[in-house]
Amino acid sequence: MDKISLAKHIDHTLLKPDGTEAELIRLCEEAKEHGFFSVCINPSNIEKAKELLDGTDTKICTVVGFPLGQMTTEAKSYETKEAVFLGAEEVDMVINIGKLKDKDYDYVLEDIRAVVLAAGGVLTKVIIETCLLTDEEKVKACELAKDAGADFVKTSTGFSKAGATKEDIALMRKTVGPEMGVKASGGIRTLEDAMTMIENGATRLGLSASVAILNELG
Repeated sequence: MDKISLAKHIDHTLLKPDGTEAELIRLCEEAKEHGFFSVCINPSNIEKAKELLDGTDTKICTVVGFPLGQMTTEAKSYETKEAVFLGAEEVDMVINIGKLKDKDYDYVLEDIRAVVLAAGGVLTKVIIETCLLTDEEKVKACELAKDAGADFVKTSTGFSKAGATKEDIALMRKTVGPEMGVKASGGIRTLEDAMTMIENGATRLGLSASVAILNELG
């Protein structure tokens, strides 16, 4: 895979709580230079990123219910609507993991569906936080995301115990089939890591080490 192709798999990410405007500017400059698919940023940075990326093909992705997923459905819905109004072109939402573990599947389904509806056609990814789930729970979370009309399932927030694994990506891909996207995020630090995720079914990568990984291609 060449640099251009790999860059189109990457959501160039800055989600840490102490991220500064200088770091956001650098993120957007790197996205423009390398042609990353999107920048994935906190909602308070959407307007500035929109200004910085004006006239480019790089999309603005933001997060909802992040990173715990424990907000009310109404709060997630409002956050989604506001993010889209401000200029978000993709939304990565976190499921209510406790409700999934309690097998309150109707709650989880409606929580996801509310965000999908609030997004109004904007591409929606569902973060299931794989490191906290059994394989059975991972499968169920992916099925619920699919039933709710989401476009992608995503492994991780990057704020829990671990990130993406090739085994989780393969399981998620098997569960959702070929029509949904699968995003690997968390702990992907080398070109080998990135390619392993793609080979196992990832169609998008959430990376903060994006530039270093691209540079491994020479």
